[in-house]
Amino acid sequence: MAGEKGVVLLDVWVSPFGQRCRIALAEKGIEYEYREENLAEKSELLVKSNPVNKKIPVLLHDGKPVCESLIILQYIDEVWPHKAPLLPSDPYARAQARFWADYVDKKVYECGTRLWKLKGVLQQEAKEEFIEIAKTLEAELGDKKYFGGDSCFGFVDVALVPFTSWFYSYEANAGFSIEAEAPKLVAWAKRCKQRESVAKTLYDPEKVHEFVGILKKKYGVE
Repeated sequence: MAGEKGVVLLDVWVSPFGQRCRIALAEKGIEYEYREENLAEKSELLVKSNPVNKKIPVLLHDGKPVCESLIILQYIDEVWPHKAPLLPSDPYARAQARFWADYVDKKVYECGTRLWKLKGVLQQEAKEEFIEIAKTLEAELGDKKYFGGDSCFGFVDVALVPFTSWFYSYEANAGFSIEAEAPKLVAWAKRCKQRESVAKTLYDPEKVHEFVGILKKKYGVE
């Protein structure tokens, strides 16, 4: 189905970065065409749309490509500001939201990958680091319903929530409980998954775990 004003998303089903974009578009009520990419044989459209990094996700709006998930989120928020704003109007609050979304990008994905990709001492170090990351995010969340506030599912929430489907894989591979270390963060994840935009976008943690198993075989991690 053609999307609103020619909106197309090039993506891969399991990508937390692409899922951010899908959640944001759903929150805004924007119809779009989803195109699943095969990263082993990247489409001509993907390579043409993102010639520098050749990565998903890519948002095409009227044929013009926007790359990198956090940039895509900001673009979506600016082009369709009329519904479900992701970023606050106050400049300082907006800067803080961007800071924490950047923290998620720099910390959660990279450290989480090490939890299933490494063994022994290096994995233990990654586990300790991930626990600190989770606690840092939990401290920023505080007693709020969402990172954006009690009534605002916003930029940081959208940036982080896709990774919660990977929590089970992190725990299973590294032998720890995120809920035991950061219970408020896990409670936040459960609240987010009650939202239609999140529920219809995220995949079952068991399915993600199966995918991680495929990755482990690919990289020779046994």
